[in-house]
Amino acid sequence: MDRLLIGNIELCSLPDLGIYELPVRVDTGAKTSALHVDNIKVLSTRAKPLVSFDLHPDVYNLDKIVHCTAPLYDSRRIKSSNGSSEQRCVIQTRFGLGDQQWLIELTLSNREDMTYLMLLGREGMGDRVYVDPSATFLVESTPQMKA
Repeated sequence: MDRLLIGNIELCSLPDLGIYELPVRVDTGAKTSALHVDNIKVLSTRAKPLVSFDLHPDVYNLDKIVHCTAPLYDSRRIKSSNGSSEQRCVIQTRFGLGDQQWLIELTLSNREDMTYLMLLGREGMGDRVYVDPSATFLVESTPQMKA
């Protein structure tokens, strides 16, 4: 498989959540990937627990809210870049970049003090990308790829 050459900021999709063209900050210094969400609730069901949350995919239009529900994959203690540690819900979802998609684990957290709603860490990149930290938007966006 050919690796994608990506910049430090790209447009991604999270098709399982109905999110497309979301700016993502690529961070090779971060181990895990994170998504800023509000109103996180763990729902008990007979099957696997679910987590529900809200996200604002357009930072310029905070009235637009996408309500999401996903299976709770895990709960982990994550140390943030400022050194504090918190327990976070983890979901597993499809991540799309250009014409490629793969499964990633996403921690759900409050990133309201961050510029970008999503951070793509090393585990999410795996062996699928090379990063040019001096460039942005190297991958041509594929609108609403749902396959």
